[in-house]
Amino acid sequence: MSKWDGKSKGTVLGYRIFVFLIQKVGVTSAYFLLYFVASYYFLFLKKSNRAIFYYFKERLGFSYLKSKKMVFKSYYTFGQTIIDKISISAGMRNKFTYEFDGIEILKKLLAEKKGGVLISAHMGNFEIAEHFLGEIDLDFQINLVTTDLEHSAIKNYLESIAKKPTVKFIIIREDLSHIFEINAALSNNELICFTGDRYFEGTKSLTDSILGEEAHFPAGPFLIASRLKVPVVFVYVMKEPKLHYHLYAREATVKHRDEKALLKEYIKSVESIVQKYPLQWFNYFDFWNKL
Repeated sequence: MSKWDGKSKGTVLGYRIFVFLIQKVGVTSAYFLLYFVASYYFLFLKKSNRAIFYYFKERLGFSYLKSKKMVFKSYYTFGQTIIDKISISAGMRNKFTYEFDGIEILKKLLAEKKGGVLISAHMGNFEIAEHFLGEIDLDFQINLVTTDLEHSAIKNYLESIAKKPTVKFIIIREDLSHIFEINAALSNNELICFTGDRYFEGTKSLTDSILGEEAHFPAGPFLIASRLKVPVVFVYVMKEPKLHYHLYAREATVKHRDEKALLKEYIKSVESIVQKYPLQWFNYFDFWNKL
């Protein structure tokens, strides 16, 4: 199944090196080191290489040689988004530019004062969204619903260098207590954000076709979003050339208790973003269960 093990690559030392370069020589200069990191991943991470190569060749239809090149470029682009996130969190927001596509949807959502659900994906750089939205006086708090499987040492280090928390985390728990946290956040006119493209073994999943092949998706985001009487918006923050970002917001049509229809709409949304930004699909595992 297209399940993820919840672990991301990287060490605290690696992050410390990048932070040092960012602070001493600048963001774009720190990009230079990524050529070596991406080369290492390209040469030695056989499992993730196979997964992302399959995505480029079989799902996007690129040639063998182009797919190989895109694997390296994918690692490099992913590294850029990490450097950007660290830089922005550490107070270098003014080094970046941004544009909004659908910002009126978020303004309307907040004006209704009943909270809302955002559904994103592991594409682009969604965790920097709050830094950009704060610049145009959208006063809200994003609560990211997640598991607690990431390397805690890396997470603690990044929190220690950040000027302020950008996203609050609601941890999914077996006793379902996270449901109460979600309801409390919505009652405070806060936004709940899910990523809808990764599920974990032992959790309920939904199946549908994406990029022409069946895959599994976590059922939770779509079950919850289709049952709460709040607006649902698909949101992505995508990296453009240089230090520029583009935020996309699209309101979903939600039928009560119809999680499968919501999933289909989400998939169409993800596919449209993938076509524009093929290098920013960051699911480095056997997403389609084909390997």
